[in-house]
Amino acid sequence: MVDTKIIKLNLIFFMIYSVKSSPPEDPIKCSHNTNFNCTITNSYGAFPDRAICKASQAIYPSTEEELISIVANATREKRKMKIATRFSHSIPKLVCLDNDDQDGGLLISTKYLNKILRIDQEDMSITVESGVTLRQLISEAGKEGLVLPYAPYWWGLTIGGLIGTGAHGSSLWGMGSSVHDYIMQLRIVTPADASYNYAKVRILENGTSELNAVRVSLGVLGVISQVTLKLERVFKRSITLSERDDSNLGEDASTFGRQHEFADFTWYPSQRKVIYRIDDRVSASTPGNALNDFSGFRSTPSLVLAILRTTEEYQESTNDAGGKCSSAKLTTSTLKIGAYGLTNNGFTFTGYPVVGLHNRVQASGTCLDSLEDATITTCPWDHRVKGLFFHQTTFSISLSKVKGFIEDVQKLVVLEPRALCVLDLYNGILMRYVTTSNAYLGKQEDGLDFDITYYRSKDPMSLDSLKILLKR
Repeated sequence: MVDTKIIKLNLIFFMIYSVKSSPPEDPIKCSHNTNFNCTITNSYGAFPDRAICKASQAIYPSTEEELISIVANATREKRKMKIATRFSHSIPKLVCLDNDDQDGGLLISTKYLNKILRIDQEDMSITVESGVTLRQLISEAGKEGLVLPYAPYWWGLTIGGLIGTGAHGSSLWGMGSSVHDYIMQLRIVTPADASYNYAKVRILENGTSELNAVRVSLGVLGVISQVTLKLERVFKRSITLSERDDSNLGEDASTFGRQHEFADFTWYPSQRKVIYRIDDRVSASTPGNALNDFSGFRSTPSLVLAILRTTEEYQESTNDAGGKCSSAKLTTSTLKIGAYGLTNNGFTFTGYPVVGLHNRVQASGTCLDSLEDATITTCPWDHRVKGLFFHQTTFSISLSKVKGFIEDVQKLVVLEPRALCVLDLYNGILMRYVTTSNAYLGKQEDGLDFDITYYRSKDPMSLDSLKILLKR
């Protein structure tokens, strides 16, 4: 047993400190190097129902004019359309055509709608095409001394995609943590009648009901072509990740987000531990050049991934709850030693607090920024190799009710202490603050989003035990 733990510990360290990898492949695959007879999946290689989604054609516009022409032609021909992105990180089947529409349906990819169009210093805004990634936006805005105040932690999302799905960071401050609430203007191409030549560009301004409908619209109202977002002057943050027992989590959950601007929690229920993120703005003169390179978003050798996955599969097939709990403790302690990817100067971690520019710590995803190496190393969930394969359950609970939910989970742990160890293998439950939004499909009240990631079997006939428990 000791030897096995030592081997796994070495593998995890190898995973954490890997720096190069193969970038993810295009989620759209068409026959014989053409753009016809296509299939599409997500970056994980499987939708929740494991369906294979098809389309008769995929088109890659590179300008708004090309996009207008594509939408017009499809509308004239009465073809159904779906929008795809460069990396396709949505787990739900938002990109899939209905079964009856797949033979004649069209995929419109925003892969080449990836240009920064304008950065306005005076207005503190940035205008981008919808296929620009969060990584690009953060980088280019930062060069001009500007930042997006709140954003998801993973920078491999496109701006159009994260707006359409309501992606967010964690905050109860300002206008909240959802990127769609910082839209100043949005251009969207929609189908139209013959009098408009079958396609129309709608320019939607902040404060209008039309824009509130398009925010978090899941891609069903048209194709977003351009977005203008409100930015701020660059500032520094001070971050301390404090490990505590979870006895006060129920009480703290409703108040902690008011005390710290970028607060969140990472909860390990089976270990009765929680990581409090104490994260606030500080003076620009505060020393520090911190960098966030989150361990879970780094490149990983595919051999390491295969060994870790094989261990998971064995523990699941043998119902080895004790093994899962031991592995979970080893994983979380190793991540803690590595400060979860935070460094004080971009290279080493010397202790908390970690202080640095907002654009260097707000998001990460270095497994995307690498040259092709024939999948010797990849993002940990890359479906081309035997790597992580998981379910993800996400839901929001209002701040007024969150204490009761947390206490219910704690009671489950008391009843069966080892039942939730599998969550800790995927870095626990991430709890992020979200605020009420004017978006029609946005959040209706301030609350906490719970992101729960856990083992998924490759066998479609297998019943994953934790999935059953979570549904109950």
